[in-house]
Amino acid sequence: MNVLVNTLKGLYDVSGVEVGQHFYWQIGGFQVHGQVLMTSWVVIAILLGSATIAVRNPQTIPSGSQNFFEYVLEFIRDVSKTQIGEEYGPWVPFIGTMFLFIFVSNWSGALLPWKVIQLPHGELAAPTNDINTTVALALLTSVAYFYAGLTKKGLGYFGKYIQPTPILLPINILEDFTKPLSLSFRLFGNILADELVVVVLVSLVPSVVPIPVMFLGLFTSGIQALIFATLAAAYIGESMEGHH
Repeated sequence: MNVLVNTLKGLYDVSGVEVGQHFYWQIGGFQVHGQVLMTSWVVIAILLGSATIAVRNPQTIPSGSQNFFEYVLEFIRDVSKTQIGEEYGPWVPFIGTMFLFIFVSNWSGALLPWKVIQLPHGELAAPTNDINTTVALALLTSVAYFYAGLTKKGLGYFGKYIQPTPILLPINILEDFTKPLSLSFRLFGNILADELVVVVLVSLVPSVVPIPVMFLGLFTSGIQALIFATLAAAYIGESMEGHH
C-alpha cells in the first residue's frame, strides 16, 4: 500500500512540473493558462474572419479567396474519404476543424510577432506550443472515434477488445490510451522544438541565417497539421470498420 501511495504521489509531483513561466487566469475554482486562451482566440478569429470573407458573396464560378477555400475543402474531403470511407460526409467538419486550427496555430507561431506583447509572466506563443492544447485536441479525437464506433455498432463496438483473441484484451485497451498520447506529444514536441531552434539560431547568428530554418519550420508545421488530421480520420474509420 505504501508503495502505491508513493507512486501516486510521484505522479502528482510530476504533473506539477512546468516548462518556462505561464500567465494564469483564475476562472471559478480553476487555474488556466491565460496566454494559451488569448492566442487560441486570435487563431479562431483569423479562421472565422477568413471564412466570412470567403462566403459573403459566393459566385457560381469561384475566383480569388472563394476558389482557395473551395480547394481547401476539397482537400479535406479527400483526406476524410481516403481514411474513413464512403461514410466520411458527417466527419468532414470535424476533420476540417482539426486541420485548420492546428495549421493556423502552427503558422501563427512563426508569422505573428507574439513576443512583442509583454505579459506579467510568461510569453505568448503558438497555441500548439502548449501541451494542454495538444492534449485537448487528442482527447477530442478519442471522443470522436469512440462516438463513431458506438453510433455505428452500439455496444458491439467493445467486442473489438477481444479480437482476434481475448488474450489481447490488455493490449487492445492500452492501444486506446496510447493513441491520444502519441497524437498530443508528437504535435507538441515538433512545434516546441521548431520554435526553440529558431530562437537559439537568432540569438547566436545574424538574423538572415535562420530564415531558411524558419521556412523549413513553416513546411513542417503544415505537415504536422496534416498528420494529425489524417490520423484522426484513420482512427474514426478504424472504429467504424472494426479492424486494426
